[in-house]
Amino acid sequence: MNIYMNSPEFEHDVQMLIMAFFPGRELKVIVSDDCYFDNRIDNKCISDNKDNEDNKEFVSFYIGNVISFEVFENGISKAYMQEPITLTDRKLRKDQIKRLVYKVLSEHLNIELPWGTLTGIRPVKMVRQELEDGISDDELISSLKRDYYMSDDKINLSIDVAKTELDALRDVPYKGGYSLYIGIPFCPSRCAYCSFTSYSLSIYESRVDEYLDRLCEEIDYTINLFGRERINTVYVGGGTPTTLSPNQLDKLLSCIRNKTKESKVHELTVEAGRPDSITEEKLTVLLNYAVDRISINPQTMNDDTLKTIGRKHTVKQTADAFKLARKMGFDNINMDIIVGLPGEEKEDIENTLKAVKALGPDSLTVHSLAIKRAARLNTQKGLFTDYKSINSSGIMKMTADYAASMGMKPYYLYRQKNMTGNFENVGYSVKGKAALYNILIMEEMQTIAACGAGASSKLYIPSENRIERVENVKDVGVYLERFDDMINRKKNAVEKEEGRLFNAY
Repeated sequence: MNIYMNSPEFEHDVQMLIMAFFPGRELKVIVSDDCYFDNRIDNKCISDNKDNEDNKEFVSFYIGNVISFEVFENGISKAYMQEPITLTDRKLRKDQIKRLVYKVLSEHLNIELPWGTLTGIRPVKMVRQELEDGISDDELISSLKRDYYMSDDKINLSIDVAKTELDALRDVPYKGGYSLYIGIPFCPSRCAYCSFTSYSLSIYESRVDEYLDRLCEEIDYTINLFGRERINTVYVGGGTPTTLSPNQLDKLLSCIRNKTKESKVHELTVEAGRPDSITEEKLTVLLNYAVDRISINPQTMNDDTLKTIGRKHTVKQTADAFKLARKMGFDNINMDIIVGLPGEEKEDIENTLKAVKALGPDSLTVHSLAIKRAARLNTQKGLFTDYKSINSSGIMKMTADYAASMGMKPYYLYRQKNMTGNFENVGYSVKGKAALYNILIMEEMQTIAACGAGASSKLYIPSENRIERVENVKDVGVYLERFDDMINRKKNAVEKEEGRLFNAY
């Protein structure tokens, strides 16, 4: 489907909203003067682009003194709306434009989107900021309905998450502080849905120690650059950090603890992740370095699905790894599951939830499958044509109900492109076990200093409420070869924003 526009302004926002109504469809934006507003022809946006003759479906969109949006099927106009636009504030204009697009498509397709016109990754961020500014719940609910067409369920969820976030951070001096992310880009194997920077350990096994040496150098430099006393949380992710051997884990965690000892670190998380990478010896290392929180992630508790998505472990291995960690004394264990995995029906998802509940984790993260461009589910989609991916409001409610039955409340939320059912990812936890790092990074409340191949630092400028990104290269070999460049990128970015990172709240 083509989207014809007369201006690139709000191009991305319009495309994302239309994409939500046509999930899985390839949408191409064509910005051209051929799309113009003609008062002589019933006040409609007309496109003279000849490509239209060959398109069965397309939309035509005009932004000027009026907004005009029209849907064509087989070259025939099927839905149309236009209204004057007098707003000068860019955000307000954008919101008006998205509301018009939503109204046309919702009526034409007889579809209501649970998140309304919101297409961004962090819908809760806006809600939290409004609550911090002192708006009442009733006022907030009214504005979310009026301005964004959000459903009651998503409004209530957003408010609940925002309040839990604020409560969890009550005793954390995150203003003026920062968090440290450390990336271990190795995994036992690559899952079919994965788009993260991760490599099979067999490819780089001979260079892991070299990688850790450089990583520790980067950690040391980064902590000196951002301040040794300001670190609030440390998150070791990947990949799968427990792919490392016990000695390598010891080396990494020794480096982290030695270099952060001058700061009051409120939380140190290590993603144990894959159950097939967990051993008693490795868990002992984590305990020796006082790791506060680990994540043991089954994604599903159905063996057939595990085989389909390329996970080289069984349901029994997941349960055994969890029980071992609990027996050894870990009292903050998260589990991740994914809704919408190929071939799974509602009954399969409920089976996973029952098995997770029986184990009794301290937090549960429910992901709605998002098929990214680099994932095998996309690049090798021919291998998965026999498998459908499902999600629904009923399934998401079921996951929320199971979380509630485990004594958990939602504490963070984010969305992604191409999510099955156009839903969201939600983290649930029992009281006192919310992952502080997850809240801080998702809500963009402070700087995240990131180290390692594929890591992305996010410098938060509080006075402007904006994020400045500093990317490390993804390839492990290139990271090692261009290590000095990784250091200089951070140095230059911090110098550029000097005085605005921590002192402008």
